[in-house]
Amino acid sequence: MSQTQKDMTVFEHIGELQKRLMFVVVFFLLAVVASFFLAEPLIKYLQHADEAKEMTMNAFRVTDPLKIYMEMIMFIAVIMTSPVILYQVWSFVSPGLYDKERKVTLSYIPVSVLLFLGGLAFSYFILFPYVVSFMMRLSGDLDIQQVIGINEYFQFLFQITIPFGLLFQLPVVMLFLTRLGIITPMMMAKARKAAYFVLLVIAAFITPPDIVSHMMVTLPLLILYEISIGISRIGYKKYLQAEQQMEIERVQEELNQRKG
Repeated sequence: MSQTQKDMTVFEHIGELQKRLMFVVVFFLLAVVASFFLAEPLIKYLQHADEAKEMTMNAFRVTDPLKIYMEMIMFIAVIMTSPVILYQVWSFVSPGLYDKERKVTLSYIPVSVLLFLGGLAFSYFILFPYVVSFMMRLSGDLDIQQVIGINEYFQFLFQITIPFGLLFQLPVVMLFLTRLGIITPMMMAKARKAAYFVLLVIAAFITPPDIVSHMMVTLPLLILYEISIGISRIGYKKYLQAEQQMEIERVQEELNQRKG
């Protein structure tokens, strides 16, 4: 561990945190500026994608287009800023970690971002078209003429995609907690039934009430949990090796002090 970090006072820690927050804020503002140029083409692309091109988007309030535009800007800016946020969090806590833990946890940042984007891609390209198709078929069966609001469409899109981006972080979170010794793969395996139930409930919240779409969401989540257990086993072995190595180093240091 860093001796300098350990000797820092509470006020110095607060000052360090403020500096890192300011850096994140400045980068976020720059990302917002860049997002102004990206939001409009992305909104148009989503409006003319296969699952939406047959719909006529309507604005029921004068402010709806501006609201969607600003939400898309914020969404893009947060994604662009997320690696910086993760790196600043890592930089703040890393002096309290051992060298091996520091290197390992740093490698989680790009993996975490890729998994988030993978979750977004899975939910948008696979799940979202099926959900929209199901809703349109249901409207036809009930003889309901849908009038699609642009605000409601994008709110529904965010509701489907963003949770999946977050849920795809599960393997990285479990590996991180395992490498820190907070959880073990044995604990995860023991909690499998409870975890499955929670994932089933989550799937029920973000899918329409039909068994096919529910299983389309549930199965990937269950597979993701099993993958997390497998990754946790690998991380746990490395954690035990690191603990053993640190114990050997501690004993050697004590022996050297006695000789000295």
